[in-house]
Order: sequence, then structure tokens, then C-alpha cells
Amino acid sequence: HVQLVESGGGSVQAGGSLRLSCAASGNTDSLKCVGWFRQAPGKEREGVAAIYNARGMTWYADSVKGRFTISQDNAKNTAYLQMDALKSEDSAMYYCAAEDRGIRRMNQIQTSGFMDTGDFDIWGQGTQVTVS
Repeated sequence: HVQLVESGGGSVQAGGSLRLSCAASGNTDSLKCVGWFRQAPGKEREGVAAIYNARGMTWYADSVKGRFTISQDNAKNTAYLQMDALKSEDSAMYYCAAEDRGIRRMNQIQTSGFMDTGDFDIWGQGTQVTVS
């Protein structure tokens, strides 16, 4: 049984930074790709970044490219989302998620330019980010 727990959300002024963390516990050996999604009120959940650390592969949505950085520390079983130059439109609940297909998933994401919520099996509870 794997659990993901996000932390690091909060309120920040436009132009500021936050770093979100996603700590995994349990049988983490099966986890391959980790993704960050966000959902604003009244909007669909959208993928913003993904990482397959074993191959050093990352992907970013155009809306966050150049401002957000995804990383992973395997020794700590923790993934991070560094968010810089935050904008009001970045305000949302942020979720981390994980899946077990690895490179096939990352190739799919990089080819399609899209992260599908259905492709990720394990989800955290979310952390709120508010940018004013």
C-alpha cells in the first residue's frame, strides 16, 4: 500500500515562490513516474509537470514551462515542485500522483503534450496554493 502526502502549499504574492513536496511511503518500489496536477474551482484537473527520474526525463505544461521545476530525491522518497514567478492563475489545489509504467508513460506524455489523470493510479490529498 502506497501513500502520497503533499505539503508546502500556502499563500504568496504574485512573483513569489513556493516549493511543494510529495512524500511517498509504503511499497514505493513500484512507483515510476510522478506527476503534479492542479485544479482550480470550476475547472478540470490539469497536469503541470511529470518526472521519470530513472531516465532523467521531465515534462512541463506550456503554462508553467520556465517557471516550475520538478525534481525527485529517491533517498527521501520525495518529489518536489519548485514554483517561481507565481501568477494569480497558478492558484489551485495541487496534487501529486504516481504510476508504474515509467518510460512508456513519459514517452506518451511527451508525445501527446498532455497528462491524463486516468494514467496515474495513486494520488495525494492535495495542498492549496493561493497567489494574490
